[in-house]
Amino acid sequence: MNTLVVYDSQYGNTAQIAKTIAQTLNEFGQAHAKPVAKANRAELQDIDLLVLGSPTQGWGATPAMRIFTANLAPELVSGLDVACFDTRFHMTRFLTGSAAHGLVRQMRKLGALLLAAPESFFVSSGEGPLEEGELSRAAQWARGLYQRIEQHSPVTHRM
Repeated sequence: MNTLVVYDSQYGNTAQIAKTIAQTLNEFGQAHAKPVAKANRAELQDIDLLVLGSPTQGWGATPAMRIFTANLAPELVSGLDVACFDTRFHMTRFLTGSAAHGLVRQMRKLGALLLAAPESFFVSSGEGPLEEGELSRAAQWARGLYQRIEQHSPVTHRM
């Protein structure tokens, strides 16, 4: 399995989650975590799974992540397994918003297959740190992504 984890991170919390996901998925094949500023479309060739992660800012993804996804051509991601996560305060999504949910909507418009429901990992304050246990939870989530790939069963999560 070949995985690319593209993330944006302002204070390092989302980067920690992204790197944990990539390290965990390395148990099952090649996985690389790349900051969105250094990611390019050519890296989407020959991958089995694309994971997108962003801190939640203004109820959605960061401007850099929104630009990245807006510039993806449908032919690059149509039929590709995708999973999205965010980092945000541990409050109801109604109050905080969710970058992951917006990313899922964008990727579905492009024809990507949602491998798992959007996931949120929680920070204790605006600049972090991550709440206790979130890195372990990220590793567990990554293992679940691999299991779904093996079963080839994208979810039908509605937005």
